[in-house]
Amino acid sequence: MENTAVRKGHPKALYVLFMTEMWERFGYYLMVGIFFLYLIDPRKHGGKGFDSTTASDIVGSYIALVYLTPFIGGLIADRFLGYRKAIVIGGILMACGYFGLAFPGDMAMYISMLCIIVGNGFFKPNISTLLGNIYNAPDLKPKKDVAYNIFYMGINIGAFFCNFVAAYLRNYYGWGYAFAAAGVGMVIALVVFISMMKQVKDGDVVKPVQKEDMPLSKVFGYVFFPAIITGAIGWNMTKWIGHPLLHTITNDAFFFACIPIVFFYGRLYFTAHKDDKKGLGALFSFFIVSIVFWVIYNQNSTALTIWADQYTNRSMPEAGVKWTKPFGMLQVVSSDSMTVEKTNSHFVDILDAKGNTQEIKGTDLYLQNLPKEQWPKTGEKQSLISPELYQSANPLYIVLLTPLVLGFFGFMKRKKFELNTPMKIACGMVIAGLSSLTMYFATKSTNIYVDKTSMAWLLSTYGIFSVGELLISPIGLSMVSKLAPARLTALMMGAWFLINSMAGKISGLMGSLWDQFDDKGNYFLILFFSALGSAVILFFMVPRLARVVREMTGSN
Repeated sequence: MENTAVRKGHPKALYVLFMTEMWERFGYYLMVGIFFLYLIDPRKHGGKGFDSTTASDIVGSYIALVYLTPFIGGLIADRFLGYRKAIVIGGILMACGYFGLAFPGDMAMYISMLCIIVGNGFFKPNISTLLGNIYNAPDLKPKKDVAYNIFYMGINIGAFFCNFVAAYLRNYYGWGYAFAAAGVGMVIALVVFISMMKQVKDGDVVKPVQKEDMPLSKVFGYVFFPAIITGAIGWNMTKWIGHPLLHTITNDAFFFACIPIVFFYGRLYFTAHKDDKKGLGALFSFFIVSIVFWVIYNQNSTALTIWADQYTNRSMPEAGVKWTKPFGMLQVVSSDSMTVEKTNSHFVDILDAKGNTQEIKGTDLYLQNLPKEQWPKTGEKQSLISPELYQSANPLYIVLLTPLVLGFFGFMKRKKFELNTPMKIACGMVIAGLSSLTMYFATKSTNIYVDKTSMAWLLSTYGIFSVGELLISPIGLSMVSKLAPARLTALMMGAWFLINSMAGKISGLMGSLWDQFDDKGNYFLILFFSALGSAVILFFMVPRLARVVREMTGSN
């Protein structure tokens, strides 16, 4: 008889994958944390000098494509490469991309972004799938949710520390050194994974193709070729109708290209064996509703970065300057006259006839909505907290709150009031919406065009959102591993990231419209009511989803 006793402790494979993911996410979040700031920084300071609309569009496109490619990366690993080879290939491409961003020139930037986008497609879905496969062993299945929470902590430890490294390097040495540090993080991840690869070999199983599965050759013919065609149609819509359908050409191209991929996943469900349909249906229902959560999550790279940079009082008290300055945590501004971008009263860049940002003599843009009595005196400098450091608040909250949240649910279970998985996700959606409502109140706390808001608002919204994230993101990874048919696990991980991809593009679309919201509160109200609507839909779906989870996993 098979021994199904629960194994004591966790296998070494968990800690190998924990360290690998921690360093990979160190590089990813370092790059994402400063990318928008790099794009809007004037060229004379080493940045790209783009206006915020263009920068938001580029960042949104990057995030969208980074999370779109896991679809094909997961498919190739499932059918052909295996997960370990895919992870190594992806890691090498990502390292090359990060190092490439250290070189000047727009061409170097776009080629580097392509390397990262393709590399993430091979890396991201397959490391999560590898972990799930290892915990499919009968004696480890009861520990799968906990394993994913531990794994998720690794992600957030890397995401926390990276912003301090980014601030130090870009403030003291320049943007190129900061991007190179992301490459170093990816190299460390590869060294850890390759040197300890034998510890994870049990999870690296290529599944045989079933009769209902579409052959890989047909996937390229029926999915990727049509995606290229529809993407090209979207790209040219402006020429045919005189304007983009979704604000920018890249938005049109991306969403048109997604149409064949969405049809592919629809076919996957409708042609699946009846035993597989329950799990796939539950996953797709969860995926569709959770897209709003990921839109709010990706505000971190657009709207919340803008808020931290321009609307938050980032002054560092003199008592803190001495111990923070050596670590590169500070920017400095002065009231001296300098060349700055010309903006209107709502901080929208004023462009010349060629579409380039106009420049004038004036004071640092940070001071424009700071009362003059708080300006540094002539000839003196004021120390500010670097805006990217606020992005470390979210992963710090995740690391601190994970034991508390797990402890709370353990307490609820002991008291016989355990929340099932779908209910946790629905509650997480409400909480994510409340984080956007907090930002609405931040916009109403003062006239943001003549005064700055307290950093407490930004730290509060990150804290509230982090609780919601803990109820959705790691549980989502675990649900994919539990409910997806074994041969489609990485492909369904790709679907999970496809939702993040679409949300990233929607977030970029919203970010590119930021300047058109004179009342920034309306921007955040849209996010709040969208989350609330998604939560209501989820609450109605909870009984059916809970039944499927219970039938397929034997647990809540």
